[in-house]
Amino acid sequence: MRTALDWLYRASGVLAGFFLVCIAAMTLAQIGGRLLSFAARSFDDFAGFSMAASFFLGLAWTMRCGEHIRVSLLLQNMHDGKRRAFEIICLAVSLFLCGYFAWYTVDMTWTSYQLNDVSQGLVAVPLWIPQSGMALGLVVLVIALADDLLVTFIGGTSSYQAAEAKKADTMPTFER
Repeated sequence: MRTALDWLYRASGVLAGFFLVCIAAMTLAQIGGRLLSFAARSFDDFAGFSMAASFFLGLAWTMRCGEHIRVSLLLQNMHDGKRRAFEIICLAVSLFLCGYFAWYTVDMTWTSYQLNDVSQGLVAVPLWIPQSGMALGLVVLVIALADDLLVTFIGGTSSYQAAEAKKADTMPTFER
């Protein structure tokens, strides 16, 4: 099960990277098009869709790597038992809020599919296609949060704490 979950998080991160490359390619195509008097129509729309997909698909992977911004000022001064309880509460609240967001995003995507809703740009793109990246990214984030909540609840170390500890071990120390 761990292998499948890790593969899911990594695949989501790879897809996020793919959409970042798409943004760069479309931006370069627009710049080249301007230089060569070629109109790259609707590329800004597609770049926007790619940016949303990249952002949401990258959420779970960046959380697992300990790269999300965390305010740990209170946690630094807590003892192990209190700290674990506080981590569980934070993960549970995060899971609830992200689950709520994911539920309604999936519902919005499904409604767009049923209504055949299309974008407003020159190229009419069915909106469920770009919305799918957002919905998928949120669903994978919810799975990652549930994974970390379960691991923390049974007494293990969450993925982001393990990643932070690994980074702290690899950071160079400077002696005077």
